[in-house]
Amino acid sequence: MPNESVFTYGAPALKYGAGACDEIGYDLKQTGARRVLVVTDPGVAATGWPQRIADGLAGYGLLAEVFDGVHVEPTDVSMAKAVEFARGTGPWDAFVAVGGGSSIDTAKAVNLLTSNEGELMDYINPPVGGGRAPAAPLKPLVAVPTTTGTGAESTTVCVLDVLSLRVKTGISHLKLRPTLAVVDPRLTASQPAGVTAASGMDILCHAVESYTAKPYTEFERKQPEQRVPYCGSNPVADMFAERALTLLREALPAAVADGDDLRARENLALAATFAGMGFGNAGVHIPHANAYPIAGQVRDFVPDGYPPEEPLVPHGMAVSLTAPEAFRFTFTAAPERHLRVAELLGPDVERPADDADHLPEVLRRLMSRIGIPNGIGAVGYGESDVDSLVEGAVKQQRLLSIAPRTPTEEDLAGILRRSVSLW
Repeated sequence: MPNESVFTYGAPALKYGAGACDEIGYDLKQTGARRVLVVTDPGVAATGWPQRIADGLAGYGLLAEVFDGVHVEPTDVSMAKAVEFARGTGPWDAFVAVGGGSSIDTAKAVNLLTSNEGELMDYINPPVGGGRAPAAPLKPLVAVPTTTGTGAESTTVCVLDVLSLRVKTGISHLKLRPTLAVVDPRLTASQPAGVTAASGMDILCHAVESYTAKPYTEFERKQPEQRVPYCGSNPVADMFAERALTLLREALPAAVADGDDLRARENLALAATFAGMGFGNAGVHIPHANAYPIAGQVRDFVPDGYPPEEPLVPHGMAVSLTAPEAFRFTFTAAPERHLRVAELLGPDVERPADDADHLPEVLRRLMSRIGIPNGIGAVGYGESDVDSLVEGAVKQQRLLSIAPRTPTEEDLAGILRRSVSLW
């Protein structure tokens, strides 16, 4: 088979800046929408921003209602409840998601299942679900991130835990991409330091994974109907990734240290936006594949800054915990790219004797500085859990296929074992 010579790029319309969220009513008015459901979680609802946005919609003559029942790190059960609410109170002409990735992904599921027949499991990616493609068009979805990191406002992916299987998986289709991303840095100021750190590591891994992904030219040639959003590293995604890393280098430690540092908040929001535009097309690979079982199999870890009612390994934290060792593994596939990332993130970090350790060392220093736990051991896992974590990671073939160096189960086990403690 000949190699691919075509890459694709897609992104939502973007409105960025202080005050951007006050204009959503105008934007939705242009679509002809009349009834709008605002989707958020209880913590974000408590800040008042979702109701303020709903009131702003009413100011443009739209009927708006707030659903604040999103579960942080959504599950198939919590998403089904949100869909049930929307079906019972609809029909809705448009949706506005206000929150982190949990709210935006839940809104994607609500939009999908109020516009198309079937249930969640019909659309979840194989081998967990049926992988059905939506047949009918979806309604306009405006994504308003209140955390700086997930990139959900730019992507075609909806991530969730399937509780009965103890696996984190997702739904992926071009129709899930939000219509408009509204990035208003004012909404991110309420993030606690722990949330800022975890979400910031998600930005970092989005950028580094997309930059080190298998190049689009190394995939087999696809027919037009076979093209998927994640097409491998490419010149456009590379540009966004490099800019994201340059901004994040100073903005992330500053925003964690001082949540009221508005310049740091603005630059972190820009970094998240750029990283989302990059990885939403190039894709992510091993750290994200490992993160799904790390988050899905959590037992008793409760992170700072998150709801204390139940155990949770936040997505960005879960992604970061194996990143140093994952990038050590992928180094030989593209040494120059890994070294470039290390230079962008840690220009003052002395290059070690072994080039393969340069990026891992830069990451370890940053993670330690901003309070990320010291490896998967610090969130409750030991070497006895590695086989179970590998079993969950290998189910993420959509992601692993994008890695520049394809890992075997033994390779994944080695990455996880070396990640029990990082420093």
